[in-house]
Amino acid sequence: STTDKPILLNNIPDAEAFISGAEVAVIGFFQDPQSPEADQFRLAAGQIPEVPFGLSSSAAVLSHYGASENTVALFRTVDSDRRDLDMNNREVDAKKLTRFVRINELRLVTEYNPVTSIGVMQSSLQFNLLLITDKMSPKHPERMRKFRAAAELYKGKILFILLDSNLKSNERVLSYFQLKKSQLPALAIFHTPDDEHEVLTVGDISMERVQDFCNCFLQ
Repeated sequence: STTDKPILLNNIPDAEAFISGAEVAVIGFFQDPQSPEADQFRLAAGQIPEVPFGLSSSAAVLSHYGASENTVALFRTVDSDRRDLDMNNREVDAKKLTRFVRINELRLVTEYNPVTSIGVMQSSLQFNLLLITDKMSPKHPERMRKFRAAAELYKGKILFILLDSNLKSNERVLSYFQLKKSQLPALAIFHTPDDEHEVLTVGDISMERVQDFCNCFLQ
């Protein structure tokens, strides 16, 4: 519940366990936990219930993470990356902090939309695998279950992305891969440095099919 947020992290083992226990974790490093910046941090934490927020004012924890005072750090396991936001800038409020989290919260399977696209572009992972599908389909939950299971196998290597074909903003992605809606669901794998890509139209998703497709492209 929002009343439990943020969790106080008083030592390094607590902080490490907090980060490793979630796909995306956010820690606010504040020397003064009652500062105006920390208050804005608490407000943002209440607005994003599905992301765990922690707060630490321990000098040892700040030093361990090389964090300066009034810094918010977002840790994500999908590409072992970290993003920092300096809250000493008076213009950074709960709204901007919420947007910072939304942009950078890449997950095992990240849904592509105008907000997450920024984080996707900035990911340190060079390979992206897109599942282009209709989220309204009755088969969607089962497809996602298999796609997510495959994503576990490529953590740190390939960023798995869900692309909903119903979103108007995604139509240009379909045209980029020369796909019609009648050909969906489809898998598209993409190597960002050189735009090399491959597309596979699939009657349905299986873990084996996803693995074969990824492995062939990686080789």
